[in-house]
Amino acid sequence: MKNLRIKAARAALDMSQGDLAKAVGVTRQTIGMIEAGDYNPTLNLCIKICKVLGKTLDELFWE
Repeated sequence: MKNLRIKAARAALDMSQGDLAKAVGVTRQTIGMIEAGDYNPTLNLCIKICKVLGKTLDELFWE
């Protein structure tokens, strides 16, 4: 399932996939795969993404 919430939160902060990837310590391709729903990130990576984007796990990852 696509994760458009990460993409929207990232865009609201005017961040590229590369910017977010660098901030959390992964490749741009990893962020792209997460947004496309092709990669299931670890909980630690989810937490890092949330901290960088200023969102909670509920807001970005859980329905």
